[in-house]
Amino acid sequence: MTAPYRERGFPAVMDCVATDQKTPRELADEILPATFLSRTALIEHGLRGREITRLVAAGRLLRLRNGRYVLPDLRAELVQAGRLGARLDCLSLLGALGVFVHAHDDLHVQIERGATRLPTPGRRVVRHWRASSCDRDHLCADIVEALAQAFRCQPLRFAVATLDSAWHHGLIDEDHVNAVFDLLPHRHQRLRGLLDRRAESGPETLLRLILPALGCGIDVQVRIRGVGRVDFVVDGWLIVECDSRQYHEGWPAQKRDRRRDLAAAAQGYTTIRPLAEDILYHPEQVIAMLKRVLAHPPRRTDVQNSSHRAAQVRKARRPVRERPILAEF
Repeated sequence: MTAPYRERGFPAVMDCVATDQKTPRELADEILPATFLSRTALIEHGLRGREITRLVAAGRLLRLRNGRYVLPDLRAELVQAGRLGARLDCLSLLGALGVFVHAHDDLHVQIERGATRLPTPGRRVVRHWRASSCDRDHLCADIVEALAQAFRCQPLRFAVATLDSAWHHGLIDEDHVNAVFDLLPHRHQRLRGLLDRRAESGPETLLRLILPALGCGIDVQVRIRGVGRVDFVVDGWLIVECDSRQYHEGWPAQKRDRRRDLAAAAQGYTTIRPLAEDILYHPEQVIAMLKRVLAHPPRRTDVQNSSHRAAQVRKARRPVRERPILAEF
């Protein structure tokens, strides 16, 4: 299934910021249509055998393997996949598109069942043997199939964040989300209700999965007068912002954040900013911190912009009980 295209925070996690500053949609337009040309196709385009040989020797044409050629400016990961007789797939494809994925150092590729005469892969190659809806000459797996495969190659909470990310950036729509779940085991269907395309980053999705497990009521992407849009309002009084180096580095960004926090405080809100790094790599510490904060709600209950603040503040006064969401996912 073809998605509607017209759209790495920390060292081991890729998110929607590509090193070349292209948006996910721009990357999709560049990467997903990539194909190789067969020797026969090159001859049909008017090249002779000797000319093909000279172009390869001059570096103006790359030979992937017997009878398969690409231009030399093709992205390295596509060349690697092509030389393996495979398609770029799963975490590697999604990461290349600027979609949030879990930490990985391996090259994930898709290979047709029954394929023969393939080169021996390196130690850091993960081969996914399955049929594909793509044409034979495509160097990328179908994005819906890649997203479904990603559920099998990372923790489920990260897989939810991956799907949120692809949806948020417009690489897929709701029909494609449904198609992803059609490819997954029935036990994964319960995860469909956890998706929220409003999530602007992987850590934001991960934190959104943590907060309800603490017994909180949350509002997502709330716009507060005089403050602007915030990631979460918890129990009607606590603003939680997921801070990453991408959007909060430098003095101008810090000044903006401090002014927003002061404006929120003037309306009775408390603001905390857990680091994306801690959400990704130290979630237990984040959970412990949130439990301590939520155990001390403000005495005032007249904060603004929450549709259910009174009931939620009363609930926050009770001891916070964590449901084992991290163990579950």
